[in-house]
Amino acid sequence: MNNVEQENYGFKFQLDDFQVEAISCINKLKNVVVCAPTGAGKTVIAEYAIMKALEEGKRLFYTTPLKALSNQKFHDFSEAYGKDKIGLLTGDISINRQAKIVVMTTEVFRNMLYGTTLGKVEENLKNVNFVVLDEVHYMNDEQRGTVWEESIIYCPGYINIIALSATIANAVELTDWINEVQGETYLVNSDFRPVPLRHFYYSDSCADRILPLFSAEGRLNKKIKPEKKFRKYIKASKKDEKTHVKLIKILNDRDMLPAIYFAFSRKRCNGYLEDCRKLKLLNNFEERRLSQIIDEYILDNPYIARSKQLEYLYHGVAAHHAGLLPGWKGLIEKLFQQGLIKVVFATETLAAGINMPARTTIISSISKRSDEGHRVLTSSEFLQMSGRAGRRGMDEVGYVITIGDPYHHPEEMAELASSTANPLESKFTPRYSMVLNLLQRFTIEEARELILKSFGYHTSVERLKPLHTELERIEGIIEDITGFKCPYYLTAEDVKDYNKFKNMFIQYRKTLKVLKKQVSKGEPYPPEVEDHEQKTRELENKVKQSKCDMCKNYKKHIRNLEILPRFDRKYRRIKDSIEYEKDIYWRQFLNLMKVAELTGHLENNYPTRKGFMTAAARVENEIFFIELIVRGILDDLSCAELAAVICAIVTEETRSNFYQKYKIGKKVRKALYESQDLMKKLWRMQQEYDVTVPVNLTADYSGFIENWALGVDWEELVAGSEVDEGDLVRIFKRTLDLLRQLTMIPDINRELVKTAIMAIDCINRDPVSEVI
Repeated sequence: MNNVEQENYGFKFQLDDFQVEAISCINKLKNVVVCAPTGAGKTVIAEYAIMKALEEGKRLFYTTPLKALSNQKFHDFSEAYGKDKIGLLTGDISINRQAKIVVMTTEVFRNMLYGTTLGKVEENLKNVNFVVLDEVHYMNDEQRGTVWEESIIYCPGYINIIALSATIANAVELTDWINEVQGETYLVNSDFRPVPLRHFYYSDSCADRILPLFSAEGRLNKKIKPEKKFRKYIKASKKDEKTHVKLIKILNDRDMLPAIYFAFSRKRCNGYLEDCRKLKLLNNFEERRLSQIIDEYILDNPYIARSKQLEYLYHGVAAHHAGLLPGWKGLIEKLFQQGLIKVVFATETLAAGINMPARTTIISSISKRSDEGHRVLTSSEFLQMSGRAGRRGMDEVGYVITIGDPYHHPEEMAELASSTANPLESKFTPRYSMVLNLLQRFTIEEARELILKSFGYHTSVERLKPLHTELERIEGIIEDITGFKCPYYLTAEDVKDYNKFKNMFIQYRKTLKVLKKQVSKGEPYPPEVEDHEQKTRELENKVKQSKCDMCKNYKKHIRNLEILPRFDRKYRRIKDSIEYEKDIYWRQFLNLMKVAELTGHLENNYPTRKGFMTAAARVENEIFFIELIVRGILDDLSCAELAAVICAIVTEETRSNFYQKYKIGKKVRKALYESQDLMKKLWRMQQEYDVTVPVNLTADYSGFIENWALGVDWEELVAGSEVDEGDLVRIFKRTLDLLRQLTMIPDINRELVKTAIMAIDCINRDPVSEVI
């Protein structure tokens, strides 16, 4: 092999320096963390590992955070390396699972490491040399971040980890942690973008042009002025074009399409789409090609033909958000990748994972609504969206356009556009299944060691920095107090005695004055007054005999002695807080153990029969789910009724003023009533032991799935409903996933398993069935 071939490692193009560096680590069989911007070419590193595994007759697991991304990688790799060599595992789909290269969601890989319903760990990981953890920055995800930490902690040492991440602020810290947990790990950190980005500004005040966001010196362009908050009211004509329509026309004229237009609500995406119905962004050839692809797609997915948004595709525009059917989104992605959709109005979920690069990204606002109210985008969110601009091999430059508004100064936009990524934060969360899986295989001491390997524990020093800073401050104050030297070498007790006598003397003197005033002039003082006067003189003598009485430092000394106990208490309290927070994950683990013991899932630190069932479950609250099963609450239900109850368990979100088009059946209501009683008991027990694992039971969608399982047509199901089709499909898929789990959990009533299998068959039909 000559030097050029060696540098390219079998690829037909010149590799970038960071790719060569990462491949070198793979050849040395070392763990490697690769941090590089979106679109920089991190997948090439994974592709080299795939080629190496195939060449050496070894196996490789490729994990992704999303089923859609796993499906996409499965198709890409099957085309590149042959269908017989590639497998797919996404929980509900299993294709060629013994293949040399298996693409899977990260949850499936984590479950394999536990060795539950997926088989023995040794069998699952036989001959596996590499695991690629794609999009490892998902560790920041509030709900699912813990899965990445668990996967890294429990991954056997003989498997080399290739962690691919977007740019993060604490890449060194992440690498140090993996090095500590898994052995020698290298960091390849690159800010190189093969397609550089240029930032622009657009607003109503300059609706006929886009302005560069930055000057040549890298500062905010002086031509950009803040938008006025109160514009003079001008009656708009119906013929007036909307801002986003004007912008798209400008981009089309300047050959800056295709574009992803990020809005932050489904309603806005759909509204923008409707406003573009008169645009014509495709040429004749593109129109014919688009019609051909749509017609072919509809043959395989007939339900697509009734979509209200179909007409907009012929204008070269589309919407993409979670409220749309997965099959519809699949069509949009296919058309966009082929350049036949010129503008996609999307929520920020499109920025995560799916391969849909564009020439331009448009960010409609630098703030969005969240659970805590309106907030400004984080640096990482802005980078993730802007990183979709610029297609390698197609564009010389990518364009990022930020829309100005009256609520944000242009300086804020410039600051966000030039900021670096946020750091990864641990979302490690012990759960019942984790507790029971670990205690199946390890002693409680070994389980503690594994829990303390979490990224959260590793980063606790940084996380607890404010407490450590306060502790150091208090420690300094205590040292100053205790370091004070009395010039007369008096002890603390001597000074306290003096202070006590002095206070007594002052009080006696005041009382004496009052007593003397009460005696008439010329009359002798009563014996009580004379006694009091005598005690006052004695106290005065004691005070004057003390060295403290003439000492200038007395006030400082006594004040120090008075405040020292308070600072001692504060010091102990902060130190206890640090210890508590440092061991928070282990405390959570122990609290979960207590609830598992009280509910009969754990005995003598080892799972019971129920505990083994719970260990195999993957649901929000595993104990709640298994208790429903073992108590017979799910028995004697039809397949449609079982689906309705399971749907209530997997539904997290609730909707206010929700129109219930379909009512649930009598047996479902009874089962939900019994489930609610169990839920309350478990919730009270969890509160007692400070366990915060949610217990979901929301029947908002149960009527829908019950009728769907009974054979109601999809069009009839959604007609007149306020529910987005995409939401229904997502809830139905979650229900399917839990029903599939139910069929694999050990020791379950066989009749219940049969009912679950029937329910799966009834639910899993178009458009709910997976599109591959």
